[in-house]
Amino acid sequence: MSGENRKGVENAQVDPAEKDDGASSNFITHIVEEDLKTGKYDGRVVTRFPPEPNGYLHIGHAKSICLNFGIAKQYQGTCHLRFDDTNPLKESVEYVESIKEDVRWLGFDWEDHLYYTSDYFEMLYQSAIQLIEKGKAYVDSLTPDQIREYRGTLNEPGKESPYRNRSVAENLGLFEKMANGELGEESCVLRAKIDMASPNIVMRDPTLYRIRRKDHHRTGSKWCVYPMYDFAHCLSDSIEKITHSICTIEFVNNRELYDWILDALAVYHPQQIEFARLNLNYTILSKRRLIQLVEEGHVNGWDDPRMPTISGLKRRGYTPAAIRKFCDVIGVARRDSTVDISLLEHCLREDLNVSAPRVMAVLNPLKLVIENYPEDASEMLDAVNNPEDASMGKREIPFSRVIYVEQDDFMENPPKKFFRLAPGREVRLRYAYFIRCHDVIKDEEGNVVELRCTYDPQTRGGNSPPDGRKVKATLHWVSEKHAINAEVRLYDHLFNVENPLQSGDFRQHLNPASLVVLTNCRLEPGLLHASPGAHFQFERLGYFFSDPVDSLPQKPVFNRVTTLRDTWAKIKKAQGATGG
Repeated sequence: MSGENRKGVENAQVDPAEKDDGASSNFITHIVEEDLKTGKYDGRVVTRFPPEPNGYLHIGHAKSICLNFGIAKQYQGTCHLRFDDTNPLKESVEYVESIKEDVRWLGFDWEDHLYYTSDYFEMLYQSAIQLIEKGKAYVDSLTPDQIREYRGTLNEPGKESPYRNRSVAENLGLFEKMANGELGEESCVLRAKIDMASPNIVMRDPTLYRIRRKDHHRTGSKWCVYPMYDFAHCLSDSIEKITHSICTIEFVNNRELYDWILDALAVYHPQQIEFARLNLNYTILSKRRLIQLVEEGHVNGWDDPRMPTISGLKRRGYTPAAIRKFCDVIGVARRDSTVDISLLEHCLREDLNVSAPRVMAVLNPLKLVIENYPEDASEMLDAVNNPEDASMGKREIPFSRVIYVEQDDFMENPPKKFFRLAPGREVRLRYAYFIRCHDVIKDEEGNVVELRCTYDPQTRGGNSPPDGRKVKATLHWVSEKHAINAEVRLYDHLFNVENPLQSGDFRQHLNPASLVVLTNCRLEPGLLHASPGAHFQFERLGYFFSDPVDSLPQKPVFNRVTTLRDTWAKIKKAQGATGG
């Protein structure tokens, strides 16, 4: 889309109504219900999700998937998965298969309604010929630069091409040569003959067909001409008898062309409805820019856990239920807005909080010796697997004289509000005992490398002692001789500013700390056999996911999905306190 057209979308007059009450009831469902009431489509509801197979799907596509498949389910209709495969220069089977996998993973099934625009190439070609015969399309021999120049601007009308008034016979002959591969790629295009002075730039004789001398992933070398999206999209909807063609708001100006093509050909006419696209802060959802990140090596492929692609979110450890919940919570609006990414993370925490078993892991280990605990002894302590779900039961974790705690849980000279371990201070070890630190061991450079402590045997299980002593902190830990070593990857936002596109090159806002790899982590022994793709809450640290690609038997790799800090919950609490 040209810069002028993009600006036109931004300035388009759209309904000012904001978000309705959730995805199950919104302005689109109101339209569907009214159509069912009046019998507009004979009681049918047929939607479609029509991705271009020129990249991997991202979280913005998830909103469209949930909306289209959700409406079809809500009204006992059908939703088609249709690949808009009209540009062989950018499409591949890899993208097709990834899209199928992502839709299935999100929990949706197109059943026997899988289609490709390439299935309709012959019908689309014949429709173009009909427009030529009706005097509504012509072959233009202007160069691409000249076509852009002739189109005009928002403030100035376009100019008619000198080739606009070619005869029907000449246009048919030239179009046939285009299709037969007798003309060069940029020598000409087929354009609709509408109105070069239209206030809607989209309607200024838009291109319908262009020459592409490249094999198609499904049709091979059969075709040398390929339809433009606006031409193929509306006719594919018509062929499939779609009832409600739901698009994102940037296509609001294109609706006029959608209607014009169908009316000019006098064919079945679905209704195009636009809704607000998803925008997330600290994220970009431009497929073109995501391709840049992949091809330039800023990320490790489309499924890099920092990417907003569905495959990236899946690899990081997001769940389908969390993404569906997020799409439901943000609802469906008519006007674009930016959603705080903390809401997406909140939906994930809500899902994992009730399903992820708790375990203990020390990411930055500090050795701690309990001097009054027998040297060769060890014991098994009971630990709750998930306090939110008693049915998940308990597990036993080993305890011994030497354990690891987090380096951040000790300070030699703590500030006033630091309640964790310090010289002379007593804390609780989760599920274990009260311990008190009495000595600090340092290396030659003055770094703390070991703590010496004592424990109170009367506090087994982490219970308070008979004398009623209280402590202000509970630490997680792992027994040294039972611990396993694992790699843990700490993921954060890919960008370090809320709007990476606000100024300059978006790549200058890449967050250098978006991935921190820790290789010396100590985990409780039960995690040695964690299944790839399993979720856990590392107590006090966050939710983690056994990497489905890199985890190997007895050599686990864990991705941090999200921290325990729920920013969105704090935002909502603050809004409630202030009446916001």
